[in-house]
Amino acid sequence: MLSAAAAERNKEPILAVLRDSVHTGRPLLALEISSGTGQHVTHFAQALPNITWQPSEYDRQSIVRMMAWRVPIMSFVSISIEAYRARYRLNNVKPAIHLDASLPYQYWGGIQPESLDLVLNINMIHISPLACTEGLFRGAGVMLKSQGLLLTYGPYAVNGQIVPQSNVDFDYSLRQRNPEWGLRDISLLNSLAQSNGLYLERIVDMPANNKCLLFRKESLV
Repeated sequence: MLSAAAAERNKEPILAVLRDSVHTGRPLLALEISSGTGQHVTHFAQALPNITWQPSEYDRQSIVRMMAWRVPIMSFVSISIEAYRARYRLNNVKPAIHLDASLPYQYWGGIQPESLDLVLNINMIHISPLACTEGLFRGAGVMLKSQGLLLTYGPYAVNGQIVPQSNVDFDYSLRQRNPEWGLRDISLLNSLAQSNGLYLERIVDMPANNKCLLFRKESLV
């Protein structure tokens, strides 16, 4: 089981936002896009047993043929998610599926339109091409039920400005690594949301200069 320090730090603050934003007394279905190590979905599933969680990840590799120190960390992601599932034996966490957010929803592992109460996306938007963010909002607009919730978490620009300096430096380092990466502006995300039947319901300031953005689906699209 992989353990990311950032996930350990932010899983409880994100859980607090979830508790305040979703029903806890009736069965719900959630999709986490870009589940990473599996720490988040495991933590949330234990705390919110009324939600059935579908983890997903872009990485397809499920068998590692090389020594750990020679393989990029993403090669272990799907294995790590399954290891967390096995360790905690959670009946409300499904096996991870492969999901490329840039592709149309028809390629999202067979999930049916208007079947989800919650779509969760943590720390993906700034470390992926814009096509993935555009696909995230398109897919959420189709997959969510009326009044369903899309929750995204990460660092963002606000009205063209990035603060504090640590986020400016982070944005610069991301763009140096890949010109298609970088902090997205909340106004851009809001525009994408509106184009797909969602509206920005709330912004929650989080530790370490991050934010949770909560987008609500207005009606069926």
